[in-house]
Amino acid sequence: MIARVFNGQTEGLTRDDILDNVTLYWLTNTAVSSSRLYWDTTQISNGAGFFDVRGVKLPVAVSAFPDEIYQAPKSWTEKAYPKLIYYNRLPKGGHFAAWEQPELFTEELRAAFRPLR
Repeated sequence: MIARVFNGQTEGLTRDDILDNVTLYWLTNTAVSSSRLYWDTTQISNGAGFFDVRGVKLPVAVSAFPDEIYQAPKSWTEKAYPKLIYYNRLPKGGHFAAWEQPELFTEELRAAFRPLR
């Protein structure tokens, strides 16, 4: 049984998983471009913080993973996203949910956007 990096459980990411990912960014020289989203959000937001309400007008789905850096409460997401079509709090997962819990993440995507089919 392999201990996992984030919570010592038998699921999630191993140290080798993290090293593989860091190595990929290092060798392909893509670390800076991958962080562009964070830079743009803080630079062109007219002084607004990263988590400030922005009133996004397109359909949005939010899956709140418990080990995320910021687990957005439903009351906040309803203000931030007037067209919120799906909100769910999950039992496990974190900032890298698609990587840590791919099956759970996939189920969330399917449930969230099923009404738009």
